[in-house]
Amino acid sequence: MQVLITGACGFVGSSVAESLLERHEGMSITGIDNLQRTGSEYNRMRLRKMGVTFLHGDIRAASDFENLPAADWVIDAAANASVLAGVQGNGSSRQLFEHNLASLVNVLEYCKTHQAGFLLLSTSRVYSIPALAALPLKAAGNAFQLDCLAPLPHGVSAEGIGTAFSTAPPVSLYGSTKLASEAIALEYGEAFGFPVWINRCGVLAGAGQFGTPDQGIFSYWVNAHLQKRPLRYIGFDGAGKQVRDAFHPRDLAGLLDTQMRTARKGGQRIYVAGGGASNAMSLAQLTDWCDARFGPHSPRPDPRERPYDIPWVIMDSTDAARDFGWRAEITIDGILEGIARHAGQYPDWLERSGL
Repeated sequence: MQVLITGACGFVGSSVAESLLERHEGMSITGIDNLQRTGSEYNRMRLRKMGVTFLHGDIRAASDFENLPAADWVIDAAANASVLAGVQGNGSSRQLFEHNLASLVNVLEYCKTHQAGFLLLSTSRVYSIPALAALPLKAAGNAFQLDCLAPLPHGVSAEGIGTAFSTAPPVSLYGSTKLASEAIALEYGEAFGFPVWINRCGVLAGAGQFGTPDQGIFSYWVNAHLQKRPLRYIGFDGAGKQVRDAFHPRDLAGLLDTQMRTARKGGQRIYVAGGGASNAMSLAQLTDWCDARFGPHSPRPDPRERPYDIPWVIMDSTDAARDFGWRAEITIDGILEGIARHAGQYPDWLERSGL
């Protein structure tokens, strides 16, 4: 099987490539990346050691696809993945749309030319911010918890957020580019006869992730705590009770692998992938974990509200379990332990991340 990964030098792209190669002898992977992200050069060297054919290119440029070999499948891991992209730092709003949406046409035209299947890594950020903010929550110790005794909106249950939850705007500029990408990808697949799978991913985390406060929060928090850098609980009364679930890209690779080997035509094409309730943690709980691992270090309360912040998101992967037998295998403790060991080995990791 020939696989092309866009954004191959990112944390997710490189981790998925590594896991797929470990799973399948004889699989051939080509990666393309513009190396714009700080630290991506580190992953370029890793990819070459794995045997991945790497090409320096920018998927916004159609001409950069001319020298790419034909693939059976394309995994699109290229994006500006910060919810603040286009609004606060990380380039302009025009650059966000060029990176996340305009470039998609070039990828899909490649799929059309080579009749390659397409796997889009989408995001939980396609879901409506007002609808998420309106979920009935209660405080359970130092974390928010869904109040399942209250009436719940369509698409959410005790298991978390599913595909049917509202995507009504606003979802953030970033979220809107991914939601539009989903629709365009499905239309291309239907019009030109190639398979499309879309996975709305929760928070991906693990050792080697280039963490920042708005992207890769678990990696950032562990590294910053170890280095005793200033940390803040922003919004929600400054208590750090906001909750997200996490899963590792190696587990994501297992889902992508199964989807590439599934010949089913028609039916559901959009799935949710995440760590679920067992892999969920609030910022305050994450601090407690770091305190036990590294010694105490207290974040500063900062109760100011920000427009894209949400108090609780846990992803419900029930559909992926039903159709593909998939669930996240690596526990949240395993993820955090891996990050902690890596942070100890690379005390300058936040500098490598561009901070």
